[in-house]
Amino acid sequence: MFSQTYYLIRSSHDGRHLVAQLNADTGKTGSGYLLMFHEHADALSYLNTHAANVAGRFGVESITGNQLKSLLQRWGFSGVGMVQDPLLPKIEFLSVE
Repeated sequence: MFSQTYYLIRSSHDGRHLVAQLNADTGKTGSGYLLMFHEHADALSYLNTHAANVAGRFGVESITGNQLKSLLQRWGFSGVGMVQDPLLPKIEFLSVE
């Protein structure tokens, strides 16, 4: 996992990463789960499929596995959501503890 490169979607407007909020309706606070993709093209497919009207406001950036832990701590994410299929979408959630 540490030697792999992952791809993240980030807003060009405010610099925030695209996250999934699993408990949005329960009122729990937290920064959610950082969505990560295995391929640059998968991240673009996700944007074009699920947010085509605002896709221009986002960019795709890469991160290596050894940078991931510090990113999660700095932004206070609950974990990561590995997007397995960007079209459906099928996401595997992993918590940080």
